[in-house]
Amino acid sequence: MRGVAKEPVVLLAPGVWRVPLVGDLVNGFLFRDVDGQVTVLDMGVKQSGKKVVAALHAIGSGPGDVTRLLLTHAHADHAGGAGHVARETGRGVAVHGDDAAYVRAGTVAPAGSKLGRLMAKVSGSGSFAPLEVTEELYDGQVLDVAGGLRVVHTPGHSPGHASYLHESSGVLVTGDAIFNVRRLRWPVKAFCTDFRMTQQTAHRLGELDYDVAAFTHGPELRERPREAIRAFLAGRGR
Repeated sequence: MRGVAKEPVVLLAPGVWRVPLVGDLVNGFLFRDVDGQVTVLDMGVKQSGKKVVAALHAIGSGPGDVTRLLLTHAHADHAGGAGHVARETGRGVAVHGDDAAYVRAGTVAPAGSKLGRLMAKVSGSGSFAPLEVTEELYDGQVLDVAGGLRVVHTPGHSPGHASYLHESSGVLVTGDAIFNVRRLRWPVKAFCTDFRMTQQTAHRLGELDYDVAAFTHGPELRERPREAIRAFLAGRGR
């Protein structure tokens, strides 16, 4: 893994940035249209909201330019900072329909194991500020975001977990379907609603075309990312 990012944003492609929110370990993303509209995808933990706003300023934009807030799924390390960003921008959030109820309630999608549920309770990561869901997304939907952002439903980590493919730039955001922490790896099994389903649905990512693979946990892959992901899935994804 590369060194921890020290800049507020990392350029992935023209108009697309990764936002390191807890070093490279937790990331959000920004997509800017040619007319200046900005979409924010994932906003980290509760303390990350201010970093998202700082990232907007770092790319020459501001909260008033944000027209859409998106989530990959209903976990507190992705939705925790969304309350602050929603207040700053005056926007609700969009999330896959199968996670929408959790986002509205401010509760994480339940882990499939007793250990995961206990860890969430003890760590306080089992909840976040309830959010207004203004759009429930569905698999295959192409959002009008900077040339088109496709929703790729990859459930298992949560029922409504979604990856996103920015087709015009060739950037894939895997969400928590696959981590890139020191190496490609699966998300923590204890926090998955259905770990086996996570492994099964991640194979969809090997079927897509992209030039950069970006992760919500870990730095991006720029060198033959599709081949790297396919090799990972072939060796460990069964």
